[in-house]
Amino acid sequence: MPAGKNRWARPTSELVESGENPMTEPKTRLGGVSRPSREIAMLVAASFVLSLNETVIAVAIPRIMSDLTIDSASAQWVSSSFMLAMAIVIPTTGFLLQRLSARVVFAISMSLFTLGTAIGTLAFELVGLIAARSLQGAGSAIMFPLLLTTVMRTVPANRRGRTLGNLAVVMAVAPALGPALGGTIIQVLDWRFLFILILPVAIVALALTSRVRATSADQSARLDVVSVVLSIPAFAGLVLALSVFGSSAGRPVPIEAWVLLGCGTVALTTFVLRQRHLRRHSTPFLDLSVFTSRAFSISVILIVLVMGAAFGVGLLLPIYTQSVLGMSPALSGLLLVPGAILMGLAAPLVGRIVDRVGARPAVVPGIVIVGATLWAMTRLSATTPWELVLAADVALSVGLAAIFTPINATAMRSISSRLYGQASSTIGIVQQLGGVAGSALFVGIFSAASAAAALQGVAEREALVEGVRAAFGVGALVSIGALVVAFFIPRVSKVDQVDQAD
Repeated sequence: MPAGKNRWARPTSELVESGENPMTEPKTRLGGVSRPSREIAMLVAASFVLSLNETVIAVAIPRIMSDLTIDSASAQWVSSSFMLAMAIVIPTTGFLLQRLSARVVFAISMSLFTLGTAIGTLAFELVGLIAARSLQGAGSAIMFPLLLTTVMRTVPANRRGRTLGNLAVVMAVAPALGPALGGTIIQVLDWRFLFILILPVAIVALALTSRVRATSADQSARLDVVSVVLSIPAFAGLVLALSVFGSSAGRPVPIEAWVLLGCGTVALTTFVLRQRHLRRHSTPFLDLSVFTSRAFSISVILIVLVMGAAFGVGLLLPIYTQSVLGMSPALSGLLLVPGAILMGLAAPLVGRIVDRVGARPAVVPGIVIVGATLWAMTRLSATTPWELVLAADVALSVGLAAIFTPINATAMRSISSRLYGQASSTIGIVQQLGGVAGSALFVGIFSAASAAAALQGVAEREALVEGVRAAFGVGALVSIGALVVAFFIPRVSKVDQVDQAD
């Protein structure tokens, strides 16, 4: 390399062909910290804010209903709009990460989020609030795939598990802090301050866009409009259908849910066929060839199962602690904070284990812990001490910490570097679908079991307990299936073959 030439200015493809790794030997250092490290740190900080925002508004829904004079069905769109926006945008992130530089993608993400936050500060009508949450959701949908792809492109293969573990500190703690922080804010301030206080942080992050590297992009990539159109009813339709199924459990399922499910299924099938056609003749919008990797496919299955259990428990525990144990929303939210913090602290250690011996030695014990805890939670009662609930949540968090980082690392390390953007987008999609499906399953079983108990003359609190027990029991059974799948995770040497080849 000629003296004085900045290797960061060279295209990634050129460095790969020359045998150099631009991501493991950075020459640019600022203040003793390598440029990739500073870049990842900034992306992590932005992700923390976006993850915090995802849950911070949940406790404000009753206040919003009163202030805007809307009913619960209308208020549900405050949360649903965020979720639907993510479902629509996530499939496009693979293309964005391929076609645009990381700096431009970051700017798009933060611009959407900042605009949505600004609109939220002035939301005096439901339409404005829905628009604000939709834009925030769209911006958040882009950030996680960008962060995951950046880690895979900038961190050496033997340190990626550790780095992904460090990221879990943020990704686990932020959503757990959201309800507690939101509850504290709305006790003394108007609910719009949930947007007002975040806006300056979002503006600062957007102003720091230049700190993100202008990575090389594939200028030949073309957007397939047909795929974009198909992805909207495919993914948003399925997410919305599963949400309606979950919320209507215990009552007749509305015809709209079946229509949404049918349309979503047809659109998804057509979308998959379209991607196969594009792969043969040009460039697919979402490259499904990532599923030819056995390790990636197994990891995706585990992501769906584990995300479903995590989201389901996250929904039912607050219902149990508030409606059965009589805890306030603020205390109920605080009860979940220790587990989230412990999950974040345990994740880096798990990442080091993954780097040394692979995912299976961490994932299998993690699933056993989760399954055993869910089974123990089928013994909850109306008089269970809150300390035991806290202990159960902490145990669940430890088990989940042993699962999330390894399966994400395994999925990404098992594919070619040219597919990192597509793979991170795919992982985002299955996380979203798995979480919504799990929520619908848990809430549906809870509602059905509670309604059945009530029909038998059981008191209201006891009927709720029966519903919680039934849902957690099904979760324990799901964990058995996840345990079987976990034993098919390839050994670390097999997972790293593709990575080393690149």
